[in-house]
Amino acid sequence: MWFIISLLSFTLLSPCVRGASEVTIKLKQGYVRGYMDPDGGFYAFYGIPYATAPTGDNKFQAPLPGPIWLDTLEAVDNTIICPQINDPFQLVPQNMKIKEDCLIANVFLPDTKEKNLPVVVYVHGGAFQVGYGNLFTYKQLVRSKRVVIVTFNYRLGAHGFLCLGTEDVPGNAGMKDQVALLRWVNQNIAKFGGNPEDVTIAGYSAGSSSVDLLMLSKSAKGLFHKVIPESGASTAAFSVQTDPIESAKEYAKLLNYTGNGSIVDLENYYKSLSYDTLMTADVMNRRDSVFLMSPCIERKETKELFLSESPDNILKSGAYPKVPILYGFASMEGLFRVGLFDEWKQAMTDDFEAFLSPDLEFESDDQKQKVTKKIKEFYFGQSTIDNDDIYGYINYFTDVLFAYPTLRAVKLHVEAGHNQIYLYEFSFVHDELPIIPHTNIRGVGHCSQTNTVSDGFFGTNYTNSKLEEMRTLTRRIWLNFITTGKPISEDSELPPWPPVGKNWSPHMSLDLPLSLRGSLLKERTLFWDQIYEEHYRQPIPPPAATCYRLYFNWLI
Repeated sequence: MWFIISLLSFTLLSPCVRGASEVTIKLKQGYVRGYMDPDGGFYAFYGIPYATAPTGDNKFQAPLPGPIWLDTLEAVDNTIICPQINDPFQLVPQNMKIKEDCLIANVFLPDTKEKNLPVVVYVHGGAFQVGYGNLFTYKQLVRSKRVVIVTFNYRLGAHGFLCLGTEDVPGNAGMKDQVALLRWVNQNIAKFGGNPEDVTIAGYSAGSSSVDLLMLSKSAKGLFHKVIPESGASTAAFSVQTDPIESAKEYAKLLNYTGNGSIVDLENYYKSLSYDTLMTADVMNRRDSVFLMSPCIERKETKELFLSESPDNILKSGAYPKVPILYGFASMEGLFRVGLFDEWKQAMTDDFEAFLSPDLEFESDDQKQKVTKKIKEFYFGQSTIDNDDIYGYINYFTDVLFAYPTLRAVKLHVEAGHNQIYLYEFSFVHDELPIIPHTNIRGVGHCSQTNTVSDGFFGTNYTNSKLEEMRTLTRRIWLNFITTGKPISEDSELPPWPPVGKNWSPHMSLDLPLSLRGSLLKERTLFWDQIYEEHYRQPIPPPAATCYRLYFNWLI
C-alpha cells in the first residue's frame, strides 16, 4: 500500500525536473506516476481517469466527476477503450479492453525543464462510432520539446450520442465527455508543465467535427485558445443529427426493436440494452453519408447543455469565440468510400436519391427528382456510372462528407468577421499510397494530413525521403500555429500564408513545395451553395416527450 511520507523526493514530485526514468505528479485526485518513453524524449502518462461514465439507467447522461485515489496511480495502462461497434476498418488492436467506465486521458510531456508549454488536446476520429485516444500518437511533436499533448477517450455510438431530449437521455453525452476533459486539462495541466491559458484543440475526422462544435459551444468557452480541425466540420450532415428521434428509431430497428416508436418507449428500450447489444448496429456504410448516432441539437431546458442551436445559426450570429483556426482537408477525402465503388456505381445509377444527405429537403417529389438529376449530372454526366467515373465518385464523397461542409463553414466564419482562419488543402502524394482502382495514379485520402503530422497510422514509418521531408514541413507548420496562432511566421523562408477571405481565397496547397493559391474548389463549392441555399434542412432538437406522445397518438 502506497502511503505519503515526507521523504518523497522533490525530483519525483516536480514536473520541471527531468532526466529520471519516471515522474510522479500530485493532482487533486491523487498522485500519478508516468514513465520515460522507451525511445526517450518524453514522459507518458496513460489511463488517467478524468471523469466517470454513469452506469445503469443513467448511462446516457453527462459524465460524473473523476475518481479520487489514495495509492499512487501507475499511469501505464494504454489499452482502455470505450464500448463501440465491431471495427470495420480494423483500426483498433485486438489487445484493447472495452470498459464501461472508459473516460481516461493520456498526457505526454517532453523531457525539458521548461514550464508553461503550449498544450494540444487531440480528439480522435472514427465517425463517432469507433476509436480511442491513441488511435494516432504524436511522439515526434512532443519530442520537439515545445508542447504538451493530451489524448483521451469519449463515449461513442449510441452510448455517447443517443439523443431523446429526456432527463435521462438528453443527448451529447460524448461531447460532454470532451468538455469534461477540457475542464480537467484546465485544472491539472500546469502540474505537467503545460499552460492552461494556451490550449489548442485539434481533431481528425469525427474529432475534427468535434473541435469545430466545441468552438461553438458555450460550455467549452474559455477552455481553448486555438483550433485545428483536420478533415471534418460542424456543418456536415454526419456531424449533427438532422432529426434525432428519427435517428433513434432507425438505429433501434437495426437492433430489432419492435416497439411503438414513442420517446418513452424508445427510452425504456435503449436503457434495457447491454453495451454489447447497443453496439451491434451496422451504420458505417450508409448511402446517405451519416452514421445516425452523432452530436445533436438539445432541448434548451436540458441541464448541462452542450448545443442548443444549429452550427449554421451560431456561425451566422457570430456569437462564438473567434480564435485562430488552421482549417482544411485532403484533396481526395472521398477515397474514404472507394472500397464501395464497385458495389455502389450501379446503385448510384439506379437510385441516386438514396445517396443524398438527410440535411436536404424538398417541397415535392418532382422537385427532389430535378435536384437529384442536377447533382448526379454535375459529377457523372448523363450516362451510366461506370469505372471511368471513379474520379466523379471520389469528388462527390469528398464534397458531401468533408470539403463542402468545411468551405461552407469558412464562408460563414468570414461573413461573421472572423479574420484568423488559415485554409489549406493537403495534396502531397507519395509512393506508398495505393493506386486508385481503375486508374494508374495515387491519391491523398481522408485525414492524410493527420497521418503526416502524427507518428503515422499505428506508428507506421515509411522510408520514403520525400515523405519524411513532408512530415518535417507539416509538423513545423502545425507547431508554429500551436505556439503562435499563425502557421508560418513572418520571418520564415516559407511562402507567406495570410488568413482566408472571401471566395475561399487564399489557401495553401500543402505539398512539396508549398504553394499559396486562390479560391479552393470554387466551382464545386458554388454549386453546393446554390443547392443548400434553396434546400437546406436545419437540424432540430428532440421534442418534449409529452408533446411527442400526443402527436404520436394523434397519428395512429
